[in-house]
Amino acid sequence: MNNPYGIANLWQQGDSITRAVAIVLLIMSILSWYVMVIKAWNLMRLRRQAAVANEKFWHSKSLEEGMNLLAPDRHSNPFRALAEDGANAAMHHAMSKEDLHGALNLSEWVTSCLRRSIENVTGKLQSGLQVLASVGSTAPFVGLFGTVWGIYHALVGIGVSGQASIDRVAGPVGEALIMTAFGLVVAIPAVLGYNALTRSNKAMLSHLNNFAHDLHAYLITGGRVGQNGGGQTVNVVSLRKGEA
Repeated sequence: MNNPYGIANLWQQGDSITRAVAIVLLIMSILSWYVMVIKAWNLMRLRRQAAVANEKFWHSKSLEEGMNLLAPDRHSNPFRALAEDGANAAMHHAMSKEDLHGALNLSEWVTSCLRRSIENVTGKLQSGLQVLASVGSTAPFVGLFGTVWGIYHALVGIGVSGQASIDRVAGPVGEALIMTAFGLVVAIPAVLGYNALTRSNKAMLSHLNNFAHDLHAYLITGGRVGQNGGGQTVNVVSLRKGEA
């Protein structure tokens, strides 16, 4: 039996604007869940790659062997891209002493190239988060608009019919309030997903920065951070912005 106060009745009794609002909320929900699932899957893959970079890369016999352990190409692994960019920067600096960047020392040049590589990865990690932010901030208001319009539509119908008993008011008003619930159902997962992905992205960028620090030390001194042959401390230039 059909529920006279349910969603199906809201769709049947609602006008074109009410249905349009419901469709917009549905599209927003689909987009937000798509972004969250894809980004979560990519972060799981990046965590596995980070583990390989920390555990296997530095046990390889050469830089080329280490890069091959990370991934066959730079497009599927940001750690491989970072190592490749650093190696290319060091080689290019050695072969192009007369270019403008030759005025920079090797440490500064490698730092600049690694920083740009990390910025490219940062852009990829943050792509799609704008969708979640937009959905989380606008969905409640879209649902509220549907509620206001639904109540207005219901009151017009009640005024035309001339009957304002509780059984006549409860149904249309209750159906209109469903739109507010729809807006919250769409917005809350988007906000939670945005916050969770933002935290995960920061953690992944921390792994990339640590890897870049070690890579910088290797390209400049031949050893990782904290070790230089016999264990002497190596001063590494920070790759954070503003600290060259």
